Amino acid sequence: MKRVQMFLAGAFIAVGSLYAQTPASEWKAGVVKLKETIQANPAQAAEEAEQMIKGKNKKNIELLVAIGEAYLEAGKIPEAQQYAALAKKANGKSADAAVLEGDIALKQKNAGLASQKYEEAIYFNPRCAAAYLKFADIYKMANSSLAIEKLNQLKALQPSNTGVDKKLAEIYYLKNDFSKAADAYSRFAMGPAATEEDLVKYAFALFLNHDFEKSLEVANMGLQKNPRHAAFNRLAMYNYTDLKRFDEAMKAADIFFNETDKADYSYLDYMYYGHLLEDLKKYDEAVIQYEKAVQLDPSNTNLYKNISAAYERKNDYKKAISAYRKYYSSLDKAKQTPDLQFQFGRLYYGAGTQSDSLTITVEERKQALASADSVFQAIAVAAPDSYLGNFWRARANSALDPETTLGLAKPFYEEVATLLESKNDPRYNAALVECYSYLGYYYLLAIENPALKTEAKANKETSRDYWSKILAIDPANATAKRALDGIK
Repeated sequence: MKRVQMFLAGAFIAVGSLYAQTPASEWKAGVVKLKETIQANPAQAAEEAEQMIKGKNKKNIELLVAIGEAYLEAGKIPEAQQYAALAKKANGKSADAAVLEGDIALKQKNAGLASQKYEEAIYFNPRCAAAYLKFADIYKMANSSLAIEKLNQLKALQPSNTGVDKKLAEIYYLKNDFSKAADAYSRFAMGPAATEEDLVKYAFALFLNHDFEKSLEVANMGLQKNPRHAAFNRLAMYNYTDLKRFDEAMKAADIFFNETDKADYSYLDYMYYGHLLEDLKKYDEAVIQYEKAVQLDPSNTNLYKNISAAYERKNDYKKAISAYRKYYSSLDKAKQTPDLQFQFGRLYYGAGTQSDSLTITVEERKQALASADSVFQAIAVAAPDSYLGNFWRARANSALDPETTLGLAKPFYEEVATLLESKNDPRYNAALVECYSYLGYYYLLAIENPALKTEAKANKETSRDYWSKILAIDPANATAKRALDGIK
């Protein structure tokens, strides 16, 4: 037994001597083998590691650090610390040894000590790229500005280092600065150093920066390599939709939802598909997709606005109002502002004035217009400086009195005209023409119908005055010219 032990001891001595004389490429192969042995046979790994650093390799910093990193990767922190100490003993100003110490501290979840060690490595060797990158990794969430500053320092020293661009892209992406993220990705994502994930994020950064053409180009490049890739197909659908290339968007959507690998569909996917179908006037199909989106993310109640809009476009106002009510009621009281209430009024007005008499009765039409008037009245009270409340009250009441026999809209058009005249702003000319047209017509009817003379003297001069005001705004207005020609 002793002779066997002596033989093994001699063998290990021979191995130690061999490592002392072999080039780095060979001891690196030994470290790769050591990583496997650490897991399978820790005791044997310890002996092999000791043999590797005998002789001249006692002060081989690169080897000592590599063994320490191998132990660290295996979760053997005490052993990693042992080799970090040996590397430090061999050279107290070794940047590589300081990086290993930082990695150990990070493994122990001591980010403060880790960043300190990486700073120390940079001090020992200002061109130690690993220290800059690992320092930036620590601060990419907590202090992105500091991380970016450190990376830019390395970028100035090593302009062609793609690792810097990769880390910068990652940080800018995380902080939603998609313009700078796209710029950083552009410097490496199309080259051999990029992974498929880098290409995906580059395409997404371009998309989120509204550079749809370039995003589509990158996504299609990814699809050439992997046609069934979910993210690239998703981006193809998104970009074609935003570029209004709807036929191609539909093809991309079909592949994305039916042929991709491992697609994890999100509410955004169904929302975009809904937008696409809505643009193609496939409103019922669009609603189905919007409802799927809501099911995936019930908190995203904005989608009820999309559902409402789709129903409105197909003149199904009952469902449009119902969907909009779900959206409106989901909001806090403070967010239920007059401009959102205004949409209720518009939908009621649309229901009351729609041409399809098969889906709404005369009584329902009147009720809808009355509801619209009530909403617009509340808006007029809530926003007295805006003309919109009374302007739409005038429209609702005009629809309730289509023959203008009662003059229901008259007081509201008068109030709007007075307000807009005081503003003296050409932006309101179209609204003023509508006011003057109604009032001119009202007084024109009053000339022939004395029954309308209940609130004001209806006479030719009053009617003529309103038509003349229209011509002052729009000299080519044919309606005003005909009306003036007809007044004797």
